[in-house]
Amino acid sequence: MPAEKKEINFEQLKAMVRIQCTQEECAAVFGMSADTLDRRLKEADYAGFAEFYKKYSHEGMASLRRAQWKAATEQLNPTMLVWMGKQMLGQQDKTQTHHTGEVKIQRVKFGHDPDSQ
Repeated sequence: MPAEKKEINFEQLKAMVRIQCTQEECAAVFGMSADTLDRRLKEADYAGFAEFYKKYSHEGMASLRRAQWKAATEQLNPTMLVWMGKQMLGQQDKTQTHHTGEVKIQRVKFGHDPDSQ
């Protein structure tokens, strides 16, 4: 008697992919191997897990971007404002160095020096 065919809850799989779960993690939740998950997706007219992931993972990224934007613009989170300024506006921390001393250059010899005997 063949083993019962394990089914995939596609809404649950989409939700996992949206939060960037790996193929192995998704397969483990459904109690199957990554290869079996890939096969089941092909049976459901997807090209496999890679296509499914590409199609739905961007929704999770958009949600994260939306949450970051909200934290910066509505909640005025200072850390997020600084981070987004650096990422989106090319802003950067400015480091200033002020030197008031004298610069000395010392020559160092490496290896065998026949004159040092």
